[in-house]
Amino acid sequence: MAVEGLRKKYGSKAALDGLDLTVPRGTVHGVLGPNGAGKTTLVRILSTLLRPDAGSARVAGFDVLHRPDEVRVRIGLLGQHAAVDEELSGRQNLEMFGRLYHLGGRAAAARAAELLERFALADTGKKAVGRYSGGMRRRLDLAASLIMSPRILFLDEPTTGLDPRGRTEVWQAVRSLVEGGTTVLLTTQYLEEADQLADRISVVDGGRIIADGTSDELKAKVGGDRIDVVLHDPADLERAAAIVGAVAGPAATDAGARRVSAPVTDRMAALTETVGALASAGIEARDIALRRPTLDEVFLHLTQRPATEETTV
Repeated sequence: MAVEGLRKKYGSKAALDGLDLTVPRGTVHGVLGPNGAGKTTLVRILSTLLRPDAGSARVAGFDVLHRPDEVRVRIGLLGQHAAVDEELSGRQNLEMFGRLYHLGGRAAAARAAELLERFALADTGKKAVGRYSGGMRRRLDLAASLIMSPRILFLDEPTTGLDPRGRTEVWQAVRSLVEGGTTVLLTTQYLEEADQLADRISVVDGGRIIADGTSDELKAKVGGDRIDVVLHDPADLERAAAIVGAVAGPAATDAGARRVSAPVTDRMAALTETVGALASAGIEARDIALRRPTLDEVFLHLTQRPATEETTV
């Protein structure tokens, strides 16, 4: 998959502003960005649902503008919103999608049974999809996008709104696809999701790729791992910040949360030294934890604004 100089405007607002992207075959490529960054616009163009204003894009070796039919038969798409009928059972939904793809009745039934088994939905019987959990519903959506065994799968924020269990269920389903050789383009707002699934990640903001690399490479841009110390007494904040800063790196404070945070290089050494130094100083901590940078921190570093900031695109 290759994209060069892709541009798309909605009125005066540029959703894509000269975006370039290359996705090797058989990999999972994450496109990470806040709302309005251009992620869904990119997916809609690559899946032939939207025409770009300029630039070019090739999917499975075919130009999306000049050979859209060839592209469509080689891709699957899981959008942000459910495409299944909640009144029907999972089996009925998949058989319906099979018939829409011009499979015969027996072939559609066989494919539905195969996909229900693959995504651990075979025991749902005649239960209507409206009674499924969020994770089950998204797994069914994913199964529906695979009716024709696509070579390339577009996942547009597939776990938005799911609880942790539902998100994990979808991740497991995606991993099984990748093991089978499917190329996946994943758009997400969640660094954790990209971290779990993507071989490589492109960070997009304002319609452009502003950073590209593995998850670890991106996290390194904001100092790698961090240590967080939450205090019992907010009066200890300044002293704790000096201690944590001396052990780790430059410390930031959040008075409202009574938290001190600092980047670390040696995770366990920093944790051990911080616990000892705080105890020696008589400072009581409510919680001490090591963590990786959040999406907000990555974006604040790269764009100087929070990742959750809403835009109009």
